[in-house]
Amino acid sequence: MIEAAVFAILAVMILVPAVLAVSLKNIFHCALWLVVSLTGVGGMFAMLGSDFLFVAQILVYAGGITVLLLFVVLLSGSPKDWIIKQVNGQWAWSLILAGIFVSLLATLFRQLPEPGPLAETVPVTKALGLILVRDMVLPFEAVSLVLLAALVGAIHFNKRNRV
Repeated sequence: MIEAAVFAILAVMILVPAVLAVSLKNIFHCALWLVVSLTGVGGMFAMLGSDFLFVAQILVYAGGITVLLLFVVLLSGSPKDWIIKQVNGQWAWSLILAGIFVSLLATLFRQLPEPGPLAETVPVTKALGLILVRDMVLPFEAVSLVLLAALVGAIHFNKRNRV
């Protein structure tokens, strides 16, 4: 009973902000709604007992990628440039195709066998943490340097265009 209620709350926390993220006119507000939606996805991972994916979702997507996205939005111009029409003339066809796709997925899921009880979850964060910090530290740091270089490059190109 509680699991179903938490699932419903997280589903609403994912779907409503996702729709707002693609339909609002203010790009900054769209980015903030994206953070809420990605946080809900992290909550789904936590509900499923996947502790590493939960932390990675919150840190990497809801935190890091969104910060980079906000830097791009904030460096892209003045706030009056952030208000753009997000819906074009093809929205009706897109809605029809999305409805067909969802109905096909619903038909497919109804044909799947009933799932059994979930196995007991075992935390894997310690083992994955040791792999990242001990065995894969060089690629892990290389990715952080690439992200830092992208951020510095965005600031550099933006300053050069304004002068």
